[in-house]
Amino acid sequence: MFGIIRPCSHRLSKRLRTEWMAHLCGLCLALRADHGQFARVATNYDGLVLSVLTDAQLPRELAPERRTAGPCPLRGMRTASVAKGQGAHLAATVSLVLASAKLRDHVLDGDGAMRRRPVAAAAERVARSWDLGGERAGAGLGFDTAVLLDAVGRQQELESAAGPGTSVLTVTEPTELATAAAFAHTAVLAGRPGNSAPLHEAGRLFGRLAHLLDAVEDRAADQQAGAWNPLTTTGTDAAEARRLCDDAVHGIRLALAEVEFTDSALAHRLLVHELEHAVQRTFQPHAHTPHPASPWVNQPPGGWPPPPEPPRRRGLLAGCLVWSGLCCTCQLCCRSEYQDPWTGEPREGWCDKCDCCCEGCDCCSSCSECCNCCNCCNCCD
Repeated sequence: MFGIIRPCSHRLSKRLRTEWMAHLCGLCLALRADHGQFARVATNYDGLVLSVLTDAQLPRELAPERRTAGPCPLRGMRTASVAKGQGAHLAATVSLVLASAKLRDHVLDGDGAMRRRPVAAAAERVARSWDLGGERAGAGLGFDTAVLLDAVGRQQELESAAGPGTSVLTVTEPTELATAAAFAHTAVLAGRPGNSAPLHEAGRLFGRLAHLLDAVEDRAADQQAGAWNPLTTTGTDAAEARRLCDDAVHGIRLALAEVEFTDSALAHRLLVHELEHAVQRTFQPHAHTPHPASPWVNQPPGGWPPPPEPPRRRGLLAGCLVWSGLCCTCQLCCRSEYQDPWTGEPREGWCDKCDCCCEGCDCCSSCSECCNCCNCCNCCD
């Protein structure tokens, strides 16, 4: 699982939690049905937004399609009602093509096992297979995945040409166009062509936000490894990155206000409030209250904190022994942070992954129109 949208169960009503899981499991099963068992590794939190948006726009007489899925270990071996409509298959198609691009990116950078030629060659074959599978599935939905593949190609060209003084938005532009096309196509699938323009704008800003937050999270590790990072390469400091992210969240809120939804509850929760939490979580780790500025702004260089010291690595056996000790003493779940038994990198405790205060609904805390907000997202159900 990966993505910037990671809703905590404490911030979702029971109805929205059920809907969230229906779309997550629907995406996973659509990947399996369309592309095989291994393709389920492309399941991600952000991709399911396409399924959510499609269902949210369907007229009431066209109820979202659901089916009962069999027991799954990730659901505690329980059955569940999951999404199975065109939105789920669009989410699967886009997730697969973008996962293939991510795989190629790891091969190009020689990350981890990708330094070995046999592994890199196998990864390339998987990526080609996913590209072809995504193209076939996209054609069945009327969605041309060429826009995604073109964006990937242009991304590499722009990254090669970027340098100090280049606007970071020049680098994020291909991602913006790809996500804009995917968001806009949900209006086509739902039979709401009038929604295409505002969803295109929402998708464009979502792509910008995803790219920037990913760059912020990876910046220190990329700097330590000598890998390419858009923020470091363009000289974008923390204050400017935070401003761009906040502007993108605000723009998404305004764009969604122009979309004609049948049931906007989950879409609004994920694309407005959860994106606000994503920005806060990325710039202010472990903080539970909003703050107007990042604590990194006054730290050199360029407002970013200095890269951490290289972690001390352990072998397989030694790491397993340390892991056992952490598990037996409950440090894996009860500590807010602990060191990875093998790499020494900081990890969040399992019980600390929730970034909300767990003091009830905070849906309207940053909404200028509290009553309208609660009506549209049903957070107080």
